[in-house]
Amino acid sequence: MSVGHTQVTASAEPVVSCGGEHEDCGIREVLDRIGDKWSVLVIVELAQGVRRFRQLQRSVPGISQRMLTLTVRRLERDGLVNRTVYPTVPPQVEYELTPTGHSLTHLVKALADWSAAHREGIAASRRAWDAAHPDSGIR
Repeated sequence: MSVGHTQVTASAEPVVSCGGEHEDCGIREVLDRIGDKWSVLVIVELAQGVRRFRQLQRSVPGISQRMLTLTVRRLERDGLVNRTVYPTVPPQVEYELTPTGHSLTHLVKALADWSAAHREGIAASRRAWDAAHPDSGIR
């Protein structure tokens, strides 16, 4: 590590500080939810407006019915999604973001913008690293 890098790292404030050194401020639980494979994609779709289950399933390529069910239930449990069941035959179910869920969309957009801005650089870094470490098994 370079001296300059050490100095920058040492002087920077922590991105997240919960208080004590080993104190958990709940960020791990939040990151587990929004960092899973499907939650952000469902949130992005629901940011467009109210969706029925099949609409959600069609708009999130590759998600199974079971995974979508688990994902929306978890998001509902966390207070990010509202589920409304209408008394029809068969029952009609609609999903929409709560105000808390909507507040998350700004962060998701910032992450998407960052990803788009750095996509090429990350891809180039990966190619260079893979070429330098061909037997690493990391992909």
